[in-house]
Amino acid sequence: MALLQISEPGQSAAPHQQRLAVGIDLGTTNSLVASVRSGIAETLPDSDGEHLLSSIVRYLADASPVVGAEAKAAATTDPLNTIVSAKRFLGRGVDDIKTLGSRLPYEFVDADSGMPRLKTVAGVISPVEVSAEILKNLKKRAEDSLGGDLTGAVITVPAYFDDAQRQATKDAARLADLNVLRLLNEPTAAAVAYGLDKGSEGIIAVYDLGGGTFDISILRLNKGVFEVLATAGDSALGGDDMDRLIAECIMEQAGISDDADHQQLRRLMKVACDAKEILTDVEKTSFNIELEDGSFWEGEIDREQLHKLVDPLIRKSLIPCRRALSDAGVEKSEVLEVVLVGGSTRVPRVHELVGEFFEATPHSEIDPDRVVAIGASMQADVLVGNKPDSDMLLLDVIPLSLGLEMMGGLSEKIIPRNTTIPVARAQEFTTYKDGQTALAVHVVQGERELVSDCRSLARFELRGIPPMAAGAARIRVTFQVDADGLLSVTAKEQETGVESSVQVKPSYGLSDNEISSMIKDSMEHARDDMDARNLREQQVETDRVVEALQVALDADGDKLLNSEERAELDSAVVKVKEVRDGDDWQKLKEAVAALNRATTEFAARRMNASIQSALAGQSLDSLD
Repeated sequence: MALLQISEPGQSAAPHQQRLAVGIDLGTTNSLVASVRSGIAETLPDSDGEHLLSSIVRYLADASPVVGAEAKAAATTDPLNTIVSAKRFLGRGVDDIKTLGSRLPYEFVDADSGMPRLKTVAGVISPVEVSAEILKNLKKRAEDSLGGDLTGAVITVPAYFDDAQRQATKDAARLADLNVLRLLNEPTAAAVAYGLDKGSEGIIAVYDLGGGTFDISILRLNKGVFEVLATAGDSALGGDDMDRLIAECIMEQAGISDDADHQQLRRLMKVACDAKEILTDVEKTSFNIELEDGSFWEGEIDREQLHKLVDPLIRKSLIPCRRALSDAGVEKSEVLEVVLVGGSTRVPRVHELVGEFFEATPHSEIDPDRVVAIGASMQADVLVGNKPDSDMLLLDVIPLSLGLEMMGGLSEKIIPRNTTIPVARAQEFTTYKDGQTALAVHVVQGERELVSDCRSLARFELRGIPPMAAGAARIRVTFQVDADGLLSVTAKEQETGVESSVQVKPSYGLSDNEISSMIKDSMEHARDDMDARNLREQQVETDRVVEALQVALDADGDKLLNSEERAELDSAVVKVKEVRDGDDWQKLKEAVAALNRATTEFAARRMNASIQSALAGQSLDSLD
């Protein structure tokens, strides 16, 4: 006999049916996929029982790409076709990538799009396509494990990924045919897993040091609300850099030249990585290096040597930690717990120096490799509706201020950095000249006062503004940043409703240290920037006053002024123009004030003339 499903009033017709959703940690070194099954969030293994998937893709001439352990095995023998750490290239330009290391074992091809491409036997490949192959592998693993098609996925990204890097991640997911429910900052995902598991409330610092990126986030956890107070980091700092320093040390000891071939470089990087991991548990390790002539060189490295090599990198990560605490308005003493995330935090020296900095013992009870994927899967479970009664709320922030270019090359911040997202902010602007029918909108990102010191994101135009007097038009510009940190900007003229917009999709992202340096520069040059802003604003005001006076003089100067008065005003204008080209905004402000005083009588005469003209031929009765 067939049985009918039973559901209570108000419930779904299939209360037991779970939508299949996953959390994906797309890592630089390793990637994982996790899902909530029977109420428990867990990472999903492959057919061999392995949970970690090496983020490595090998391209073949006449076959499909190979991903994971099999590709990793060929990394030293086929380096040009085996792509490692592709995440570091996402959203970057070719010039940016050159700063990632003195030499990278790939053949890069310049492209018109600005996106770097790598030459392989399978053709020219972009980092987005490499990442897509990794995501395809994880998607298949998830569908095989869960026994059905996925509804969607939450994919994690470093908190310091800019708009271009986030967009590149979304593009990779689209190529992998994944429905992205949300891009989630990696530290926030870790806080989800750690906070829900431990029931912590208060201020928590999430220190996330992975293979290629570093993030520090200061969060407040309170009754299910995960609020990111501030975030900082370095999108080109991680375990890969430790490996590179160890490899360079080995090269120096073994007498290996800097122009070693690609295979030799890969072998050195593998030996360096293995040594770093072994020294996590022992005090000393030895290794053999195969040289180009086929002979072997034997060496050793101990933990003390490792510390000397990696200490500068770890201390470099503490600089963003200080900035994040400052931005959050939090003292070290207010941080209740420090959570370590990322495989590189297994290095004992990281525990020591981070503990010293925060004056607290860091926590790493949850596997630092898995915690991000686990947190992402919890959020995915909520987003697909499997937990309608969940009170979990995630509040991320944007890393750099977003704004517009104003007259005089000034940057007007619309959304300040560390603003909680998703967010929408609007501000009204107006026209500069009489009869102006179009407006150019230039979207910029950064902390400095001048546009020339910020990064250009996008440009678009608003046309069809009705001709009006300068300053009469009301143009509302709206910035909207979605939950993934992606920006769209809309400009709308309020009277006619004419509208124009742009979705910001830059071709590549900020360079390695550009975000950090932009914030640092804004602090170091705060006084200079303010003086420069005051000067530009005063110059714009000067141009407006002079232009308006010139129009008035052309129209009524000969009628209302004698030759001596006209010469006096013309001379005052010349003096103001001379001061305008200087760099003293206070002096310019005083010169404009003097010009305004000099034109007071002329302005009064123009007003009287206008009133007399308007009243000409009218009786007192007609004015009632």
